[in-house]
Amino acid sequence: MSGIATGKLETVVTYLEMTAAPKAPPPPLPLCRIALMRAEPITVSFYRYLYDTIGERYLWWERRAWSNEKLNRHLAEDGVDVFVLYGGGVPAGYFELDARDAKNIELAYFGLIPDFVGRGFGRYLLRAAIDEAWLRNPARLWVHTCNLDHPAALALYQQQGFTAYDQKRKIIDDPRLTGLFSKQSGQSPA
Repeated sequence: MSGIATGKLETVVTYLEMTAAPKAPPPPLPLCRIALMRAEPITVSFYRYLYDTIGERYLWWERRAWSNEKLNRHLAEDGVDVFVLYGGGVPAGYFELDARDAKNIELAYFGLIPDFVGRGFGRYLLRAAIDEAWLRNPARLWVHTCNLDHPAALALYQQQGFTAYDQKRKIIDDPRLTGLFSKQSGQSPA
């Protein structure tokens, strides 16, 4: 990342949208007992567990910086829903839909607990999120991803029917230097 100031990270954010529900059949179920449940209501501590555990590798920092009060207010808003996927009785991942603008629903967060990556849960959970959003009859569903996310994220979104409509380069403060993460965060295990 030449030309980037010390303490900064360059991110390339890709914005994607879907303007019609997918017609392809859903992917196969993961090979274990699963349950997908809307958290009603989700507690701040459980949300932080999911967000922090999933986001550690990808430097998800925005919600880490929020106070508990701010996060609680957000999660309690009408139109903000969190669904948790369980595999074999334990949390495997989650997605958050932001339908406060009912015609332009955002897939605000989507991810898997590291132990469940590469086992077929991602395709299943993403399709579940897409199907849940389209049950609400929006004009479009949108999501964004960046080069700090899982290397297969962009391709997965595109395989499931999302189309890129914008891309922006952003320089952010390295969250590992702000105290939100350890210096080893953001690195995939070998």
